[in-house]
Amino acid sequence: MSIVAVIPARGGSKGIPGKNLRTVAGVPLVVRAIEAARSCGLIDRIVVTTDDLAIADASHAAGAEVVDRPAHLSGDRATSESAVLHALERIEPAAEIVVFLQPTSPFIDSAALCEAIERVRSGQEDVVFSGLETFAFLWQLDGDGRATGVNHDPSARPRRQDREPHFHETGGFYVMRAAGFSRARFRFFGRIGVAIVDQRTGIEIDTVDELMLANAIAPLVDTTPAPHPSHSPQLEHS
Repeated sequence: MSIVAVIPARGGSKGIPGKNLRTVAGVPLVVRAIEAARSCGLIDRIVVTTDDLAIADASHAAGAEVVDRPAHLSGDRATSESAVLHALERIEPAAEIVVFLQPTSPFIDSAALCEAIERVRSGQEDVVFSGLETFAFLWQLDGDGRATGVNHDPSARPRRQDREPHFHETGGFYVMRAAGFSRARFRFFGRIGVAIVDQRTGIEIDTVDELMLANAIAPLVDTTPAPHPSHSPQLEHS
């Protein structure tokens, strides 16, 4: 079964200029994603899709293949799915499982990624994404600017042990059956499962402050294996 990792890494970024080449613990974000894919050991090919020559050079140096991402798939409005689909169309032989990794998640847990691949490869699920377990009480503001409960009744405050968890996407990885992804043209389809990852690995970098935080915690995260929860919830989607 052909398993291909695709890492979208465009050159443009308004929040952090040159974001995908910014470093955490001295390693560019795109290279950290490549290394996470390689560390898993189950992935046959690692492909970076980019419109940026410097990102392409760094990716080649790290041992990844590079697909040139066309301009119409590289703007602010282009989706990551469109870049991954474009890359898959240029890969021969065709992938059977696609592993979509995002460089903005600097601490991708390779062990959790391998477990997610095994779940899709075995037929247990069609999609498995990395998520953080949360018991947080979520709120939103209504049209009058007043707070209302989203995932709870504000008049009832059950104890943590009496509540079911929710799951926050980390954005780190999405493992998908390639044929289903090509049909759906979106990362969620069929039987969807969550690979629960440790809180330390869940940071996603969209701001300079988050980049600074990632560098601050890197000595801990990079040297200490994250514990893995024993349960893996499945979410059913059609």
